[in-house]
Amino acid sequence: MPTDIAVTIYYGPRSWFEGQLPARRRRKRTFLLDVVYKRDEEARSVRHIHVLPDGTQAPVGAAAEKPRRPRNVVAGSNDYASLNEHAISNFSGLVRSVRPKRLHLHNPPTQVAAQMQREFHVEVKKFDYPTITPQVLRAVGTGWGGHLMGQDGVCERLMAALYPLIRNGRTKPVVLLLLGPSGVGKTETAHFINGLLGGTLMRKQFSMYHSEKFASYLFGGTHSEPSFAHDLLDRESGVILLDELDKANPTFHSGFYQLFDDGIFEDKNYTAVLGPSLIICTTNYRSEAEAISALGDALCSRFDAVIEYKPLLPEALQQITDSMIEKSCAVLTDGERDRIDVDEIKGWFRKSSGQESNVRRLKKIVNEVIARRLVQTMVDDGDQIESAAS
Repeated sequence: MPTDIAVTIYYGPRSWFEGQLPARRRRKRTFLLDVVYKRDEEARSVRHIHVLPDGTQAPVGAAAEKPRRPRNVVAGSNDYASLNEHAISNFSGLVRSVRPKRLHLHNPPTQVAAQMQREFHVEVKKFDYPTITPQVLRAVGTGWGGHLMGQDGVCERLMAALYPLIRNGRTKPVVLLLLGPSGVGKTETAHFINGLLGGTLMRKQFSMYHSEKFASYLFGGTHSEPSFAHDLLDRESGVILLDELDKANPTFHSGFYQLFDDGIFEDKNYTAVLGPSLIICTTNYRSEAEAISALGDALCSRFDAVIEYKPLLPEALQQITDSMIEKSCAVLTDGERDRIDVDEIKGWFRKSSGQESNVRRLKKIVNEVIARRLVQTMVDDGDQIESAAS
């Protein structure tokens, strides 16, 4: 194996990868794509061949100069998509032609990683994703009521489902299915828990994928196409939200079996190993029996827990509305808060009939009502100014 090229492979989010490169290397690094593009450009610029006395041929011009050996060459997670298939299949040959002193590869395709392991001495570094600890589990219990009102019965079941993640030696994820009507707190549960762990939540909304596009996204198309496995490698969070799982065609359910069983997801180009993370799936089914009937037992049997969210009662909706009003008013300027009556707005919502039961839509209505109050005060103030002037 060549020993004059030090190869390090990094698996994890981009922000972590950037931090792994020492400041000195960040300043003096060279991007692999820049090297490839420069070589291609120089190859196209060759116009003449000079025959040397010994009969060998050499290009005339910039390409004739022997390039300086780069010290630190970096390939980011999205850079491989810009290389053609030949460069990926012969990546080790590309590396030998560049001859970097140090090569840093971020989330490379499986084929690239295998070539590096076979041809060079490789160091592998992996990001430690945040996971549930006893402290986080207690924070879920103490903070639940302030974040998800009206679902008190869910908290105990949720904490019990999360408990296996605090045990030492856990190597696979906990997978939950959250049932219930839209806008009752299922998605907010994922945001709440992820907020305790940190990092941007990885959320995939399956209603956005059509069957033909979803097939290549889930199972892998060309290495340049987006893929679920690649997104799993790039994620920052220890929580993965698969929203509206029921919208995925049943044909693709088998693609999740190994992910839910072992925390491993493989496609044609990438392999992601999740470890003790949390996968939250949501659907709008009203009961576990309805979910099993629609999704099938093969998929539903792989959930560690199925938790049902109930429609919100009027009392809970009123508490949620009051909290939304207070939070929306808290971000206003002092001048804006002086122009509206918070208690009057709360009273208006209490008196209004047919109160919205979808929390997501309710938040939009609250913000609209506050904005309308502010606009009306602007109009009234303008009328008073014009009256005084006349």
